[in-house]
Amino acid sequence: MLGLIETKKEAVTTYDVVQLWGAGAVKWEYVGSIGASGGLLLVWDETVFKMNNCYKGSRWLCVEGVLLRNNFSCAFCLVYGPHDRRGKLDTWEELSFLYGLCQAPFCYLGDFNEITQLEDRKGINSLPVSAVEFKDWIQDMELVDLELTDRLFTWFRGESCSRIDRALVSLEWLEVFPETRLRGGPRGLSDHCPLIMEASQVRGGPRPFRSLDSWFTHDGYLRMVKEEWRALGDRQFMDKLKALTSPLSRWHKKNFGDMDKRITQFEDELKKVDDLTGAGVADGTVEARRKALVSCCKKWYIRQELH
Repeated sequence: MLGLIETKKEAVTTYDVVQLWGAGAVKWEYVGSIGASGGLLLVWDETVFKMNNCYKGSRWLCVEGVLLRNNFSCAFCLVYGPHDRRGKLDTWEELSFLYGLCQAPFCYLGDFNEITQLEDRKGINSLPVSAVEFKDWIQDMELVDLELTDRLFTWFRGESCSRIDRALVSLEWLEVFPETRLRGGPRGLSDHCPLIMEASQVRGGPRPFRSLDSWFTHDGYLRMVKEEWRALGDRQFMDKLKALTSPLSRWHKKNFGDMDKRITQFEDELKKVDDLTGAGVADGTVEARRKALVSCCKKWYIRQELH
């Protein structure tokens, strides 16, 4: 299940979803944005989850159905919380009604635009009234606010840091998935860190090699091919293609073989910069380093996506 918040799209098309998910047994539901403001999208593999009902609000999107592997009836609700207190109270009331309507183990996830404790926001000494009310709502609903295991904050802007993105699950959910864990993904180019919720660790086989379009993003690729092709002389065309396999393999290993490792290193460095910002020790040098790291990340993200 993939949830996206602030899509800024009034309508979501099949083309949009395939660009995100790829081809396959995919289903989705969305709440359109108002102009360039807001927008929610839930995407899932229909061989894993079968939707029975869908409910939509201006600030939330809920799909209720069955996880086919274990015939588990449940509901997922993607939330984009308002900024003002009145809007938050109205949204929580709607989410409470939704919980009663579905009568199933629930998972709320998204950007709630609210904290629950002092440690969730850098530099504050007291909780705002809306935060106390949000914490009370979670307790009244008997929801579990999953602990974020690898970072303090999920949202950054300048030197401001908060944990406003979270996943809330019902006790019935944890009875079936007691090992549910929540961690943050790399922030990359966004103000927010993506949240990754894992109910269990599933290990599959090796990833298939799908495309080499990424090679064309490297400045030296075409030059290398021309040089190797000329060096093969007057052989038959198919023989030259076969002979080209070895130098291509060596070149790929040298320039793309550690792609994931390089990206991970850049993301780790970005996290260190975020941690410095969160600790209040950021300065112009730190921000300049972040901009340089973002530029490198962007280049390698493009290569990875094409690959």
